[in-house]
Amino acid sequence: MNDDRPEYPPLPVPLTVGIYDNHTHLDHLDGLVGSWTGLEPLDYREQLDRASTVGVRGVVQVGVDVETSRWAAEVAAREPRILAAVAIHPNEAPRLEAAGELDAALAEIDELAGRPRVRAVGETGLDFFRTEEAGRAAQFRSFEAHIAIAKKHGIAMQIHDRDAHAEVISTLRINGAPENTVFHCFSGDADLARLCADNGWYLSFAGTVTFKNADNLRAALAAIPRDRILIETDAPYLAPMPVRGRPNAPYLIPHTLRFMADFLETDLSLLAAQITSNTELVYGSWSAEPVISDALSTDEVDPSDLA
Repeated sequence: MNDDRPEYPPLPVPLTVGIYDNHTHLDHLDGLVGSWTGLEPLDYREQLDRASTVGVRGVVQVGVDVETSRWAAEVAAREPRILAAVAIHPNEAPRLEAAGELDAALAEIDELAGRPRVRAVGETGLDFFRTEEAGRAAQFRSFEAHIAIAKKHGIAMQIHDRDAHAEVISTLRINGAPENTVFHCFSGDADLARLCADNGWYLSFAGTVTFKNADNLRAALAAIPRDRILIETDAPYLAPMPVRGRPNAPYLIPHTLRFMADFLETDLSLLAAQITSNTELVYGSWSAEPVISDALSTDEVDPSDLA
């Protein structure tokens, strides 16, 4: 056994006012952590129990393909601490298009988006970091279809935007953004943040805002009204300081929140209350009784680093 391998971080000091993790991948936690660190993966229910212990009220479980989106929708139907987001990740779109399977996949996302505890279409958008020029037409087509699905069902949309800021904004303007549009793991600067806020869009900050080299993210955080701020883990990726480099999980979100409150020189509980209110405005209430599904899959998901 390698005694130098990362361990799960300890529980942070609990929050007095509860918060929501509006973007996480609990299935990746279950399937990825073991191969990534050699640790025994924790069941998603144990992750949620840990989160509840430190004041994290609930999470939005996010799909990146048909399989993970189906899992998100079905587990949300059973677990009252989970709401679901469903989508084809932009890096999946070119592969599906090449296989002639993109339209069928989008049709299934459309069906899943109509379920009661599916409250967002996401993560969708554009990623020019991993996808070369030849695959970008499929990304645009998929993104536009997801925009239409979110508006059809009257639910939020979570955007994945990597190295494609101008093209994402242009696509939203041309197609008309859903009423509640969230830039997941916001990666722009203060100018982009102000543009998003002026359009009524939300910026979701992950553990990256705590990184020493993330001056652009902190400037963005300071530039926008508090009623446009959301918070996320994107777990198991992007663990915040002081646990950077270790497996991330929803129970670690208090680290990011405390950093944000200190940076903004505001009271921690006031910021938590504002972000919680923002989150419930975007996604609705977590408290509705879940509908039990007999179709919940226990199949393992083969995770890939699609964050």
